[in-house]
Formats: sequence, structure tokens, C-alpha cells
Amino acid sequence: MRRAVCPGSFDPVTNGHLDIIGRASRLFDEVIVAVLVNESKSGLFPHDERVEMLREVTAVYRNVRVDGFQGLLVDYCREQGAEVVIKGIRAVSDFDYELKMAQMNVGLAGVETLFMPTNPLYSFLSSSLIKDVAKWGGDVTPHVPEIVALRLADRLRKPAPNG
Repeated sequence: MRRAVCPGSFDPVTNGHLDIIGRASRLFDEVIVAVLVNESKSGLFPHDERVEMLREVTAVYRNVRVDGFQGLLVDYCREQGAEVVIKGIRAVSDFDYELKMAQMNVGLAGVETLFMPTNPLYSFLSSSLIKDVAKWGGDVTPHVPEIVALRLADRLRKPAPNG
């Protein structure tokens, strides 16, 4: 069985992430979307909620499963029997960063990395940008699944000024 891991923090998941996950699901027998637990970083959404949202929006793919992980990605890949990591690349700056990690992963455990260029429709998207736009009341609905847009609005809703 050809199994791949698509790792990330997914805080929150965007349509760009889903594009990569969907395309990977056509290339591999199983794709594990691995949501990183990073104790040194507090995200907008708690880890469990990010996993829950991802499970909901990837339910259309029979061969995609969502899981959490902590520690080295290569150790997680080894535990899951996955020899390939899938990474979406938006720009050259992404490649510069991801290439070093890919080379380290091959050196540590023989885990290969497949770089997938992002669909140009999503090349500007990042979770950070989505959160920033949503924080200031911008419309992110074209860029994230509906459940994410609703949860962003709820999480970032500013209390009405006293008046």
C-alpha cells in the first residue's frame, strides 16, 4: 500500500490545503493528514478543533484520514508505514524552507518528500493571512470551507462597543 503523510498545523485549513490533499488522494492509496501538536505555539484553534474541522472537510475522500502527531515527522511516518511526505509549494520561498527539511528527513529516516505546486488560484493563501483578514472583518468565504469561515467569524467576533 502506498501511504503518504500530509503534515501541517492547519490553523485553520484553507482551500489551498484541501487542493493539495485532494490531489494527493488521487496519487496514493492512503493519505494521512497529520495535524501537528506544537506546545510552544498557541494557535487560534485548539488542536482537537483543527482535527475535527479537517475530518469534516476531508470526509469526501475515502482514502484520507486525519490524525494528530507530536515530535519528529519522520518518527510519525515510520509509525504509520508512510515513506512519503506531501508538501504544497506556493512560491520559491516555500521551496527554500521545505527543501532543507526534506533533505533532513531523507537523511534521518529515508522518508522522501513530494513537492506539489499549489494551484495558482490558491498561491497567495496562508492560514496566517486568512486569520488576519478575518480578524479585521474581511470576507474569507472564497478561501476556506464554510465550516471554517463560520468558526473564524465566531472565534474572532468582537464584542459590541459599550454605548
